[in-house]
Amino acid sequence: MNARTYEIRTYGCQMNVHDSERLAGLLERAGYLQAPAGRTPDVVVFNTCAVRENADNRLYGNLGHLASVKARTPGMQIAVGGCLAQKDRGEIVRRAPWVDVVFGTHNIGSLPTLLERARLHQEAQVEILESLEVFPSTLPTRRESPYAAWVAISVGCNNTCTFCIVPALRGREKDRRPEEIVAEIEALVAEGALEVTLLGQNVNTYGSEVGDRLAFGRLLRTCGAIDGLERIRFTSPHPAAFTDDVIAAMAETPTVMPQLHMPLQSGSDRILRAMRRSYRQDRYLGIIDRVRAAIPDAAITTDIIVGFPGETDDDFEQTLSVVERSRFAGAFTFQYSKRPGTPAAEMDGQVPREVVQERYERLVALQDRISWEENKLQVGRVVELLVAEGEGRKDGATHRLSGRARDNRLVHFTPPGDGTTGDGYAADGAAGGGPDPSAERASIGRRGRLDRDGPIRPGDMVTVEITYAAPHHLVADGQVLSVRRTRAGDAWAARKEAPTSSSGPSPVSLGIPTVGVPSSAIPEPAACR
Repeated sequence: MNARTYEIRTYGCQMNVHDSERLAGLLERAGYLQAPAGRTPDVVVFNTCAVRENADNRLYGNLGHLASVKARTPGMQIAVGGCLAQKDRGEIVRRAPWVDVVFGTHNIGSLPTLLERARLHQEAQVEILESLEVFPSTLPTRRESPYAAWVAISVGCNNTCTFCIVPALRGREKDRRPEEIVAEIEALVAEGALEVTLLGQNVNTYGSEVGDRLAFGRLLRTCGAIDGLERIRFTSPHPAAFTDDVIAAMAETPTVMPQLHMPLQSGSDRILRAMRRSYRQDRYLGIIDRVRAAIPDAAITTDIIVGFPGETDDDFEQTLSVVERSRFAGAFTFQYSKRPGTPAAEMDGQVPREVVQERYERLVALQDRISWEENKLQVGRVVELLVAEGEGRKDGATHRLSGRARDNRLVHFTPPGDGTTGDGYAADGAAGGGPDPSAERASIGRRGRLDRDGPIRPGDMVTVEITYAAPHHLVADGQVLSVRRTRAGDAWAARKEAPTSSSGPSPVSLGIPTVGVPSSAIPEPAACR
């Protein structure tokens, strides 16, 4: 009997993407295989988001499309999980009776059992728990990337932002023990990973369960000492809990990257108060100033909501003023959408849609200008890139590869010759304004090797000089100054070479805040920032 196949469709924040990796691991442990591209899977799993108003429409539209597919595909099953499933519960089966399984945010580990139960009983299975069943990191995982990984350090949220429904769906914050986090990262490094991103709904409130305000800074330093780990990122912090010891840990730990995603939401103190965001404009700008003083090259990104109930022209102008002063490298910008069950949905002063749209367009135009100006300052700089898979959607047409700089800027670069490392190099990485040859060789000697034999692979490190800037990306069309073939690249190659009956993992839009990503490319906000 052939193994059943699956497909997972993920919406929303980076926590959902990480949960989808767990769902894939659970299904594969249960004997399922990832469906090859273009084939109808036996099981389709929707991992949903409930943060924005169009989340419902997207889900039910996709479920409607699958109804006819399921009708002509014997044995096909459809499962719906995530935040929208936690919120709507039995409503999903009422509106889409062809759905087989509905599960919530607290019991993702139940999916294989629920699918089997639905198959045997020939009726929908709805299981929603009110509290976390097991911490997700105890579940098996099918990582989409062998070179970069998500590591959840906490789940849930203790805040009560009036626009956000996530705390009601994810529950109170629950932290992992630091030794468990370190053990997971060490295991990932042993498998080839060079970069990890620490995840939490409010990642810097780690330690709140025991009242330890300094726990997150210590965790950054501890993770920075893990042998073989080269890059550490984290998302998303909350400004109200962002302490100077975290800034110090970022500045003093070489493997913590010079990148910070710091949600603003609004530049108006009056609107921040209405949002129940427990910081004000002065505190926010103070954080930005202190980060830049300690880490001058830090790329800072943000989240902003336009059109919150009661927002006046003056409130919006204050937001524009903060954006202008903060010089964000990029921003996730959102039009406020009413979510049933949130206090903001019942507030007076709902802003007319056409006003929200006009303000939104002005904000995007301002941020695009700032992003472009900030990116132009990168031209001529030599940067180290972690080569990525699937980041450059036009790479096939442009014959480029893409990677992330230390500050998380996306850089498209031209590989030497036909894409192998056999020709086209500046001698020892010294030409074209490159790094000092002796320093470059010393660095490579510590962390890898300068290797001119074989293709540049996702997971390898390259050094390039930036030659062109656009608002949402950079280009390096000169010589590749150096290539360091890494364990991560080896792991990527081994995965590609491994025999499999599926098409293998496809690139996933991780939903993490990246520098200069256009707002139109972002389907949902990261939750509870």
